[in-house]
Amino acid sequence: MNSVLIHAVLSGSPDCGLLLESLSWHSDSWPETERVEALTAFIECLGPVLNDPDTVRFSAANKKSIKDKIELLLWTKCLPLLSRISSEASGGARCRESTAATCRLVSVCLPLCELSVPGKVALSLLPSLQLSEEEVFTTERLSVEIASEVIAAILPFLSTDEQLTVLTAALTCVKTLPDALVSKITVRLLLTTLNCNSGKRLKSTLTLILEDLCSWHSTYRSAVVTERALLCLTALSDHLLKPSSSSRDPDPRLSLHFWRIVQDGLTHRDSVSRKRAFYLLKMCVALSEKKGMDCPCIPSGDDEILFKWAPKKSKLLREFWEDYALVMETLEENQVHVVRPVLNRIDTLIQTTVDDSQASGHSLLHPSWLLCVYQRMFHSENKSLMKEGVCHLLELQVLQQPAFALAFSQFVVGPFMDVLSESTLFQRSPGQHVGECPELGTKLESFMTIFFCSLPPEHRGQTLLQMIQQLCSKHWCAVPLLFLAQALSKLPPSPLLGVEGLTALREVLCCTMITHQVLLRGAAQCFLLQSAFCLTDVSAVTLDDVFSFLVDFRADESLCRGTQIWNQTCDWLKDNESSFKPRIMDGEFTDAGAKKETVRSYVKSEIHAYLRVPASTGHTEKVPDPRDADKLARAVLLCLDLERGQSGAEISTTLESLVSPLLDTLSRVSTNIYLPVRKSDKSLQLLLRLFQLGGKPSCQRVGEERADCVMLAMKKLTSKLIDPILEFILRRLFGELQELFDVERAELYLCVLRQLLLMFNSEPQQQNKIQKTYFSKLIKYGLKVLQEPSQEVNSVANQVAKATSMAAIATVCGLLVEEGIDVQPETISALKSLNEYFYLQVLPYPQSPSSLGNFNKRLQKPQTEDGSSDVGAQGLLKDWGRVAANFMRDQWICLSFLIKAVGLPESTENSRASETLKAALSCSVDALSLLPSDLVLPLFTFMETLLPQVVLHEEELCVQAVTQSWELVQGLSTNAHDFWLALKGFVSMAFHRNLLKLTHTQAPAVTATLKQISAELMELSQSKSGVFGVLLQHCCETWLPTDGDCDESVFSSVFRHISILTEACVYGPVFRRDQRLIQDVQAYVEQLGEECSANVAVMSDNRDEQLPRLCALAFLTRLDPLKLHHHERLIQEVVLDLLKKDNDISKSKVRYYSNSLQHRVKNRVWQTLLLLLPKLREEFIASVVKCVFEAGFCSNQASVKYLLEWMMILILVCHPQHVDVFWGCFSMDHEKTKTSACTFLSVLVHFNVILPGLKEKTLQLQKALDIILQWCFNHNFSVRLYALLALKRVWNLAKQVIEEGRDCGLGGLSTVIEACLNQAEAMQNTGNANKNWLRIQEHFFFGAFDPFRDHSVETIFYTFPSLSEVSDDEWIPAWKFEQLHGFSDSSPLPVRNPSPDLSQLQPGDWIQQDKSEQNKEDRWAEVQKKITPWRLGIQEQEPELQLAPQQRAARLGRLHGALLVVASLIDKPTNLGGLCRTCEIFGASALVLDNLRHVSDKHFQSLSVSSELWLPLLEVKPTELTDFLQMKKGEGYCIVGVEQTANSQNLQDYHFPEKTLLLLGNEREGIPANLLQMLDVCVEIPQQGVIRSLNVHVSAALLIWEYTRQHLPSTAAEGAMSS
Repeated sequence: MNSVLIHAVLSGSPDCGLLLESLSWHSDSWPETERVEALTAFIECLGPVLNDPDTVRFSAANKKSIKDKIELLLWTKCLPLLSRISSEASGGARCRESTAATCRLVSVCLPLCELSVPGKVALSLLPSLQLSEEEVFTTERLSVEIASEVIAAILPFLSTDEQLTVLTAALTCVKTLPDALVSKITVRLLLTTLNCNSGKRLKSTLTLILEDLCSWHSTYRSAVVTERALLCLTALSDHLLKPSSSSRDPDPRLSLHFWRIVQDGLTHRDSVSRKRAFYLLKMCVALSEKKGMDCPCIPSGDDEILFKWAPKKSKLLREFWEDYALVMETLEENQVHVVRPVLNRIDTLIQTTVDDSQASGHSLLHPSWLLCVYQRMFHSENKSLMKEGVCHLLELQVLQQPAFALAFSQFVVGPFMDVLSESTLFQRSPGQHVGECPELGTKLESFMTIFFCSLPPEHRGQTLLQMIQQLCSKHWCAVPLLFLAQALSKLPPSPLLGVEGLTALREVLCCTMITHQVLLRGAAQCFLLQSAFCLTDVSAVTLDDVFSFLVDFRADESLCRGTQIWNQTCDWLKDNESSFKPRIMDGEFTDAGAKKETVRSYVKSEIHAYLRVPASTGHTEKVPDPRDADKLARAVLLCLDLERGQSGAEISTTLESLVSPLLDTLSRVSTNIYLPVRKSDKSLQLLLRLFQLGGKPSCQRVGEERADCVMLAMKKLTSKLIDPILEFILRRLFGELQELFDVERAELYLCVLRQLLLMFNSEPQQQNKIQKTYFSKLIKYGLKVLQEPSQEVNSVANQVAKATSMAAIATVCGLLVEEGIDVQPETISALKSLNEYFYLQVLPYPQSPSSLGNFNKRLQKPQTEDGSSDVGAQGLLKDWGRVAANFMRDQWICLSFLIKAVGLPESTENSRASETLKAALSCSVDALSLLPSDLVLPLFTFMETLLPQVVLHEEELCVQAVTQSWELVQGLSTNAHDFWLALKGFVSMAFHRNLLKLTHTQAPAVTATLKQISAELMELSQSKSGVFGVLLQHCCETWLPTDGDCDESVFSSVFRHISILTEACVYGPVFRRDQRLIQDVQAYVEQLGEECSANVAVMSDNRDEQLPRLCALAFLTRLDPLKLHHHERLIQEVVLDLLKKDNDISKSKVRYYSNSLQHRVKNRVWQTLLLLLPKLREEFIASVVKCVFEAGFCSNQASVKYLLEWMMILILVCHPQHVDVFWGCFSMDHEKTKTSACTFLSVLVHFNVILPGLKEKTLQLQKALDIILQWCFNHNFSVRLYALLALKRVWNLAKQVIEEGRDCGLGGLSTVIEACLNQAEAMQNTGNANKNWLRIQEHFFFGAFDPFRDHSVETIFYTFPSLSEVSDDEWIPAWKFEQLHGFSDSSPLPVRNPSPDLSQLQPGDWIQQDKSEQNKEDRWAEVQKKITPWRLGIQEQEPELQLAPQQRAARLGRLHGALLVVASLIDKPTNLGGLCRTCEIFGASALVLDNLRHVSDKHFQSLSVSSELWLPLLEVKPTELTDFLQMKKGEGYCIVGVEQTANSQNLQDYHFPEKTLLLLGNEREGIPANLLQMLDVCVEIPQQGVIRSLNVHVSAALLIWEYTRQHLPSTAAEGAMSS
């Protein structure tokens, strides 16, 4: 029609130029799309006329004029308009439609222009392709999207060279442009270039693109490069992977780099990239099978071949790749229950690969494909699926074959090590108990052994080294590193590691493990050292390498003398002593150094070298590096222990011969004034480390020290040197230390002083001699220095002297406290002078609350000469704040000792004593803010003594002191090194016995503060295990000391803090999974015992989370309520509080989950009550028995029910007078818990235990039978089952009474009862009823359990929880109670169960039920009715059915939208039928199907309900979709797909353009990878559930409705206007 109209216009108006001008627009304007389309149609019709040489309508001049105007139109109208569109920031439908129309105009104009014009236009546009998204568009440049559209329109008119230029630019854009623009370049330029070519040009173009992409990927192998290369390859897949008979066609299957791109894509983090890679793989397999030719045709040389195809094994290969596809597609589900069933297919893949390799000698199936499967599982977001993959690989038997082990080696040290660093993989598996090695840890040991034994020997060492180096390359948490180290320690001995390996292990020790938990770090050190023993090639390392390596194993964590790992070190050195690589000393030739070196000769030479120092230069030097002394001391001790195990000379002789140079130096240290300071320092360092490392762990058994002949010999040799050493130290401290480095030197001297005193802790006479000779001198000299007047300019010498003097005095005070030494008169005199200095020097009496004598004296920073260039000294000066802090800390060490040992100065008047104490406390509060938080422990010790003395007079100040101290301790909670000591000091201070005694009347603020802090302590313990235990241990020992010295006034304070005790009875936090994992692994390490030396070396307090409960229970069992009234009162209050807790939980939550916190608390409540029951008086039980029985009506978990029923039975046994209360429970009406009758019926099952204590036994039996019979006919199956069991047991008792002749009416019930029991027995022949009847009779509570005989601590706290499916972290074994001091003697119950019957049982299948009946409701109150249009007036509509859908819609007045729904990829008729119905309802413009025959399918029609009669339907085959989408894109449609990608938009946020094409994916595979880049927008539907995908019809319906909703207002408005 357009052509007819335009020809008519031309015939009437021959001036074409005028027509062109009238149809064109101003350069600065933005014309309507219709004008552009009109101009396009005009020029399109004009083209044949202008190109026809025979036409007479236009002269040649006119033709040239018109063509010039058309060319001018390109440069002056089209390109400026495109630039204008590019500058529009918002884009939108108008921009898209105008762009499509303008590009169409360009493509129409170019054939009428000169041949060079298309190339010029293209060259002018190429720079626009280099724009990034952030750049601002100028008038000369277009946006990337628009430039690519225009160039795509120009491409068919370009020459070969010009097309090559565009292709090169496009490939550059793929590498440089932002992600969102790459797909546009790929689709518009690369595909269009290929479509413009054919034959050889097409092949060369494909080859160029393929080689460029493969080269780019091989050079820059990253996730981004893989993602973009896959995008391009899938877009070109129809050209690259089409069947061809020519061997010259480009074949990506022959490219190694192509397959590496595919494999990288299969394991990519991005799901779309994985989809594209999988699509390419399937295309290649299909092509190979279709061609039926060998691939590669000619085997290559050394190049690796990842993909092969052999027609002879076509079936095998097809089955392999089908299974492979199934596995990889299933892994996309990310759900364990979906993936687990197909894991056996992985075994099939592996077996196929192995069989093929063994059969042919060269495998057609490369092992790397299997690695892709595992790596995909390792990258899963689902941790359970990740663990499944790891476990599957660990159990891979194929790794026993050397070829496969080698093929997997780089994968193991790479991706596999990466995934092993995930801590959650090592969670306990279901069925494992606390303290067991995690399943993954066990499997890892076996895997490592198999893997390394299977590796070819020449590759083992390098692989192991790479594995260890991986531990240093990223952050490893403590748990995975521990189990990996354990697995390495179990490897068979093999010489694999040299110096480089030991260096890598040292890197792990020094860097990776530095932040790990102490116990786990120590255990990992032990395992790594064992690994070094079994894997080190001793011929490649020297003894010096070994001892340098051992330095990094800390003595307080692993390599401690006397531990198993120490003995193993000795044995290893002894076994390999003659095999180590000889050292080549300075000045020696290689052959001269070939002499083997023993440990003894090494130690001797090292001691000489160590003490060989250059002559003193006169300048002060730094303190030598203590690591040198550490290394040598450890070597000496190992040498001594190594030789001690051999027969020969006395150990004292050996020691003296080894350390004689050291002894000689120390003997001359005080007399030889020319002895270099460096030499004396090094000798003291070595002596100090010998004693520190030589001592055995304090946790070893008493008496072992006596057998340590090494340390006895050391002590004997050193005893002769004490006086010279101490004289030297005093001389140095008395004025010789005047430089900055001397601060550190003083620390060394004082450590030696402390060590020498500790050495004689068993010899009081020697200690008194040292005290008498040296202590008073140190105090007096230090006091003299401190009393010197301050100088205007603080010199280094003056300030260093003050720092060292205060440190020396603090050391003396600390030794007097720690060692409990009797203070000599000379020392007391000096201490009193020191006390006078602190309190009275500045002011005669304190005038202000925060000013007192020399409290908080600050050490000013000294001023040094400007010329000082010593870097070390400058560094120490910068760190002067730490020196000053230590100075103040040392003051408080002295003050905390003096306040206890001396008190206030004698000169202080009694009337001023309280003011002085107040001022002292105020100063200590000030010091809390002055000192670093890790140095405040002496302050707590000082306050502990002072607070009770001033609390009644200065309550506000005491509250301030306690509050600030608590805030400071809380701030240390992340510092494990200082937190626990600070917490203990704080608890001892704040909860001092005299503070606990205070009543609310005496000190309301203090008591309230302590309650608040105790609550916060319990809250902190929820996240930090062990905190509450510190508080409770202190309080229990304060209230009731274990030594029996109990103060009644102190004990009475427990009533004011009873919440602490009751909370402890039910304490047990529910930790996060990561916290629980750490605790489980620590429990595993602890159960290794002395086998793991960390358990011996690490000094750790008991931070067991069960400790607070154990302490509280032990405290309660030590109470004697029969003799002491306040003990009886306390137990009663605890019982009432516990009953209240149980009742509160029952009321707050009717139903709670098994092993939830509520369940655990209730379980602990009744466990405690069962333990305390024997201590309760009859009168008290009478007051609470009703509460106990009422608890049976609540909804309880099985374990709580057993305990509660046991409690009822024991009450009725011991106090039978309450039986009437029990009978009354059966008559109570509790609607919500009708099945609670099971609880009381369970009690009657044990009526044989209750009956002997009852009066009128026959009447009680009759009453029991009457009640039970009523419940035998209950509608609830569980109730009937319990009733029948109770009936059986009680009737057996009744029959005994009848046989004894005491019938009393019982015989009359025999008919009914026997009938009921016969019915129950008859149920044995009826399915589940039979199983339940048998199970309930065999259940432990109704079988082996005896309520009276089994009433023991073990049954309550261990056996019952283990048999009732309570989490194993709730089980408390009997040995924990036996470890508590005095528990076995004071407990009212036996700790161990006298009968082994219960402990031999396993948890039963029968779990009591207590399900309340739900209110019934009418589920069918509202039913949606389906309307079938053809049933309504079909006769009137019949004429309409003969029309086309569009015509029918027009006749019916329907307005169709511009939404085009493409469903060509959907193949299920049901989905298509439902989709057709949805499209018709919401007014889509058309539905596109792959085949219109679907319409006649009965499944389609069952869901479409005739909607296909009212909706336009189009047919587009899947193979035609690319061209169809390109065409629609050219018509201005925005192509939208439902897919989750990195750039996908949320459906809630996306606004649909009016011209939208909705592309729907296949039900299983979604949108094919080769079509993804055609999408303009990917929209994703927000989800919250576990299932990650919706049905395709449902997804489409959501998007169609959202489109309709957004465009509904305009549609409604148009409808209103037309009406």
